[in-house]
Amino acid sequence: MADSCGGSCAVDALHQKQRGTLRLVLLINALMFVVIATAAFFGQTTALLADSLDNLGDALTYALSLYAVSKGAETKAKVALFKGVLIGLGALVVAGQLLYRLWVPSVPVFEIMGAFSLLGLLANGTCLLLLWRHRHEDVNMSSVWECSRNDIASNLSVFVAAGGVWLTGQAWPDRVVAAALVVLLLRSAWRVIASARTELRMAAG
Repeated sequence: MADSCGGSCAVDALHQKQRGTLRLVLLINALMFVVIATAAFFGQTTALLADSLDNLGDALTYALSLYAVSKGAETKAKVALFKGVLIGLGALVVAGQLLYRLWVPSVPVFEIMGAFSLLGLLANGTCLLLLWRHRHEDVNMSSVWECSRNDIASNLSVFVAAGGVWLTGQAWPDRVVAAALVVLLLRSAWRVIASARTELRMAAG
């Protein structure tokens, strides 16, 4: 019986594992977006807002990835391309918030920044561990892995920014980290888009 399905059984099993992992990390990121975005609003912190938007982008990314799991290489590449665009849009939203804070300045609540960055680190660390085994399977899952790895850097950066706000009593550490996260998101978007375009060219050729 096992021989009768050939390699399709292994492929189906792989797709099932990918779907199970993606559903779990999707749930975690959707929940963390709501929690951290609320904390960012009350804490008046742009860096934490960037962190929450990263979670929202990831939740959308994982939903798209679920759709693409059993699709062909070209569809997976197109989905990865769209993910790259989403990451780039998230960077632009944070950049817009930074500009807004130049006109309407406020000092973030460092206790909220620190506590919720650690909560985000715990959640995203769990996602990273869940996605580790899938990171080299295809362009769909590798782009998901890229997003999850960014989250860890975001959480650590926000925690450092919270320490900076605590030490200085000023808002600039929050703004500096938010600007750095914009650069990180833009670089990640470029990598995902470039990889997806390469896959599309290979599929077309």
